[in-house]
Amino acid sequence: MAGNLTRDEARERARLLKVHSYQVELDLTEGEERFESITTVTFTCNRPGADTFIDLAGAKVRKVELNGRELDVRAYDAERGRFPLPDLAEHNVLRIDADASYMRTGEGLHRFVDPVDGEIYLHSQFETADAHRMYACFDQPDLKATFELTVLAPSHWEVVSNNPPDSIEELEEHRGRHGTLQAAKRWHFPPTPPISTYITALIAGPYAVVRDEHDGIPLGIYVRRSLAQYLDADNIFQVTKQGFDFFHRVFGLRYPFKKYDQLFVPEFNAGAMENAGAVTFLEDYVFRSRVTDAMVERRAETILHEMAHMWFGDLVTMRWWDDLWLNESFATYMSVLCQAEATRWGKGAWTTFANVEKAWAYRQDQLPSTHPIAADIPDIRSVEVNFDGITYAKGASVLKQLVAYVGLDNFLAGVRDYFNEHKWGNTTLQDLLTALERTSGRDLSSWSKEWLETAGVNTLRPSFTLDDEGRFASFEVLQEAPAEHPTLRSHRIAIGLYSMQDGVLKRTKRVELDVTGARTAVPELVGERRPDLVLVNDDDLTYAKIRLDDHSLATLVNGGITAFEDSLPRALCWAAAWDMTRDAEMATRDYVKLVTSGIDSVRDITVVQSVLRQARQAVQQYADPAWRATGLAELASALRRLIASAAPGSDHQLAYVNALAAVATSPEDLAFLRGILDGTSVPEGLTVDTDLRWTLTHALVVGGVLGEADIDAELARDATATGERSAAMCRAAIPTPEAKERAWASIIGGRLSNAVLRSTILGFVDPHHVELLEPYAEKYFAEVDRIWREWTSDSAQNFVVGCYPALLIRPETVQRTHEHIERAQPPAALRRLLLEGADGISRALRAQAKDAAAA
Repeated sequence: MAGNLTRDEARERARLLKVHSYQVELDLTEGEERFESITTVTFTCNRPGADTFIDLAGAKVRKVELNGRELDVRAYDAERGRFPLPDLAEHNVLRIDADASYMRTGEGLHRFVDPVDGEIYLHSQFETADAHRMYACFDQPDLKATFELTVLAPSHWEVVSNNPPDSIEELEEHRGRHGTLQAAKRWHFPPTPPISTYITALIAGPYAVVRDEHDGIPLGIYVRRSLAQYLDADNIFQVTKQGFDFFHRVFGLRYPFKKYDQLFVPEFNAGAMENAGAVTFLEDYVFRSRVTDAMVERRAETILHEMAHMWFGDLVTMRWWDDLWLNESFATYMSVLCQAEATRWGKGAWTTFANVEKAWAYRQDQLPSTHPIAADIPDIRSVEVNFDGITYAKGASVLKQLVAYVGLDNFLAGVRDYFNEHKWGNTTLQDLLTALERTSGRDLSSWSKEWLETAGVNTLRPSFTLDDEGRFASFEVLQEAPAEHPTLRSHRIAIGLYSMQDGVLKRTKRVELDVTGARTAVPELVGERRPDLVLVNDDDLTYAKIRLDDHSLATLVNGGITAFEDSLPRALCWAAAWDMTRDAEMATRDYVKLVTSGIDSVRDITVVQSVLRQARQAVQQYADPAWRATGLAELASALRRLIASAAPGSDHQLAYVNALAAVATSPEDLAFLRGILDGTSVPEGLTVDTDLRWTLTHALVVGGVLGEADIDAELARDATATGERSAAMCRAAIPTPEAKERAWASIIGGRLSNAVLRSTILGFVDPHHVELLEPYAEKYFAEVDRIWREWTSDSAQNFVVGCYPALLIRPETVQRTHEHIERAQPPAALRRLLLEGADGISRALRAQAKDAAAA
């Protein structure tokens, strides 16, 4: 694989070299496929005479000079993306003149043409190691250097990098290397502080920009011109300013860069990327249509997450990708802490965290590919499948538990020491633990071994006996661990007793304690009357799955889920019920009953949307197939009632309509959606805007009500990049063998951009018409190794995960997966993704058996 640097190679190169500076010259004025990239690197070598290599992918190399000596360009290893550097001196100057390649996969320097106005937009995405697709570099995080950029671009473009430009020169008659004459500007960006290659950035194109300033920091928000009318800059600036005030206060160190730009870029591969001073975001965060507050809250969390990275990751950077969690877990934890303490979302931020982030972590931690938070990453391809629920959400959950253990003040004091000691450098896990031990006075070595260096999630259960008067005669917390990862950990938890009083489920007692080993007695609860509900891990202090005793679960199913005073315990109960369903301890039909009877009591819109998504997945994958149609009908019927009773124009109304679109199958429900789309029967207060029209169109295509001509008509109404992606998803969802064959051919053809590829896969893999996917299991295994070998990492992962026959829920699919692994012996990262797919089917089979038994 091009650019698949190994950890051993990186360590050797870091021992050998110290990189001082890069000067990068780019000409973006010519060509649709390539651009001129000239890189000058200064570096020292502590073993003169040694050899090494520099990274450069997808380029045409014209000339290479090392210390004034011209090297043979035929030495370029295009297949591996490397140029060998022989016989190094102590002090070295390397100059590489090349034409680099624009990308359409979201990696490197991505090129996008706006279908609205034909304008060209570029953005870089370099994590984990794609900077060498734009310029030659030693592309690993611990070889930091300064970066100075000079960029030639069309005269009407904005150009953004890590630093603000110090000069912009008009060139009325710039003639490029290929002879094209045009007006251009030369942008010069002065050297940055020492930073890693993966957080350097270049964003260019005729972006619209809104500027502001806060606490001496210049702020900018950039968006494509055709989307500028939808930009709610005031809200983004407000969250940004709240974030800076909070982080300045708790980190005790000012923002370390010269400006802070936030750029919403087309066809972005991730949610956002923490480029120093030039953060890039998924363009979906510019809301063309009405969204619920859950999406606004998620955008705020993303803004604060990336801002936290300016300290965690950009100022102080992990030495190698083993410690990726040092970036991502800390940024996630700090973003939620900031939301909770400095924004309008307040304590509800931790409810969202419990319901979204921790659910992701628990799901990931039960896969066969689970790994310690401090992971073992032998090469770049391995880390690229490690941006997962362990690295982000479990790590953040464990940090929340650590804060409960050492105290928030001690934790933040240790973080401040860590920044001050290691700023502009690289660190490992031990560097952070040393700082936290110093400020907290606690030995964290055993905590680290338990929580950071082992895998798997524990399960906590209440176990008790009652006396004749219904009081606890004994009470214990039982801790379990999976056989593959048998670690029993130390947990700081709270146990809450909840009793129904005047129709409200109120907490009547709370006990906080440490749980260790398999059984922990709780003498403080002996003598207490058994309440209606016992909640282990009340207040969500630790990272563990929790179980509800039969009496408590009955309380929830029989209406108690609607009766909580506070949102967090309700969210914890929803999470427990979902975990029990996924683990085949609760029948799917009982979970659906809980959802349909209790969802109308949930005011937190993030929880509403998450629970409705989970209910849909439960019916489509975890229900007894003989009951599946009934389950869908029950969900649809409940959603129709909820739509009718929802406040006109409310977030809940919109969430219910979106949820109905995903489960509607009956002629009556499809007719109801058709009435909304064509305007003949729209619920009061509901705005049928562009994005909702596509949601309804997709549902009606899947239901066989609309077809190709209707999709074309909708695209004519929305002739934008988003419209093109939505149309691609709808076409792939047409429930005919011919449409599936066309979609499959376009997917495996390798010509789709990253964004259209994702949309096509989403439409192709439709849970309502699983029978149409039957022929593609065999085709999938015939293609998967080639695609993994030939495609870039992100696109290959989209195919491997998205097209895996996950909806063919039968033992034969699991068997076929293992047979393929045994026969093909795929690389470790691909093997991991295939095993995750098979594990999902095995889990679904267990849940289906539980649900069938409940019938």
